[in-house]
Amino acid sequence: MECVLGIETSCDETSVAVLQGRHVRSSVAASQGDLHARWGGVVPEAAARHHVERLAPVLQQALDEAGATFADLDAIAVTNRPGLVGALVVGLAGAKALAFALRKPLVGVHHLEGHLYSAFLTEPEREIPFPHIALIVSGGHTELVKVEGHGAYRLLGHTLDDAAGEAFDKVARLLELGYPGGPAIDLLAQHGEPGAFALPRAWLEGTHHFSFSGLKTAMLRLVESLPKPLSASTVADLCASFQQAVVEVLVRKAIRAVQSERVSVLTVVGGVAATSGLQQQVRAVAQAEGIEVLIPPPHYCTDNAAMIALAGWFRLCRRERDDYDLDAYANAPLA
Repeated sequence: MECVLGIETSCDETSVAVLQGRHVRSSVAASQGDLHARWGGVVPEAAARHHVERLAPVLQQALDEAGATFADLDAIAVTNRPGLVGALVVGLAGAKALAFALRKPLVGVHHLEGHLYSAFLTEPEREIPFPHIALIVSGGHTELVKVEGHGAYRLLGHTLDDAAGEAFDKVARLLELGYPGGPAIDLLAQHGEPGAFALPRAWLEGTHHFSFSGLKTAMLRLVESLPKPLSASTVADLCASFQQAVVEVLVRKAIRAVQSERVSVLTVVGGVAATSGLQQQVRAVAQAEGIEVLIPPPHYCTDNAAMIALAGWFRLCRRERDDYDLDAYANAPLA
């Protein structure tokens, strides 16, 4: 089995992983969450600088934990699209240097393709079920994709404005809960009443698309109308009501996509997939409908190099390679 080194630096996680075939030998990630929390969001220049500082030590740690050396590597896989260009360039430069020095194949991986494969990282022996529907919910993406085979993806729907993760971060900033917003809102929502406040849902009937900007604006107007300071119970109710509004739309649209495409498996991937409220509701609804749901563990929901290495491994199996002059792209469609 080929030993693949994966590198992921598309945003604010510096991550390196070593996979032996589909088996994860190591997966190391250095988060910049504390750094960007002071600004309430990711600052691209700061993210790129910290990737420069952290890539080498994270790379060495991943090799050490895998019990591997550079000589053991058969290929390098790296995220080269989409993402923050400055951040992508750091990881891409490191991957190119390694591949060139070791005379090993280099494969560029689409960040969202990595997320698609993340649902199967913990079951390396399982045959991946094709076709299936994937709900991708991360900081910058909310998409429904029909995964028809390796490298064969059909976009069914996407957000028309804010992604779910962006809405979580903006509402968390509104409530002064810090960054990243998803985990903070999810935690407080567990102590609140989901029906405490009436909030809108954008169903966009007849499509698989999403929209969360109206919900975000409704939250702003609601918070402005409430007496200050907000009590702890009121904040918990706001979080629970907001999260329920997001989750209800995500779950219903994902289940409808599975049914309309007549498949039996749904994967939920991306950082927002770690939200306990989303996991509980999608599992409950899917079970009632006879649909199998696969969700990665939290450390594989967020950006990580193991998913990039796995996507790269499948590209290698298809005999796909990239030249050493591979470029980075801020925007690139999955298909």
